[in-house]
Amino acid sequence: MGLKIYWTDLAKVEVKSIYVFLKREASLAIAKNSSSEITAEVKRLINQPYIGRIEEQLKNSPREFRSLIYSNYKIIYWINTDKNQIETWDVFDCRQELLKIK
Repeated sequence: MGLKIYWTDLAKVEVKSIYVFLKREASLAIAKNSSSEITAEVKRLINQPYIGRIEEQLKNSPREFRSLIYSNYKIIYWINTDKNQIETWDVFDCRQELLKIK
């Protein structure tokens, strides 16, 4: 399919927050590795955009949001067929309250 990847500002901020947290609480190497692996998970969507499941918490949205799980993180995205891109909307820590996702 060969879609492009687009990161919303919120998703960028969340990945940066994960990096900063892990750098402070674990190590620089773990922070870099986790950020890189989250990015790699999103890149998988370029050729396999439907591997994520439909996100139940957002099923009432006008868009069909999907999610992928990497480690403790849920990557929320939707397939924008008009722009031929995957739009990464959020990277959500699954250890947070589920109501925050909305």
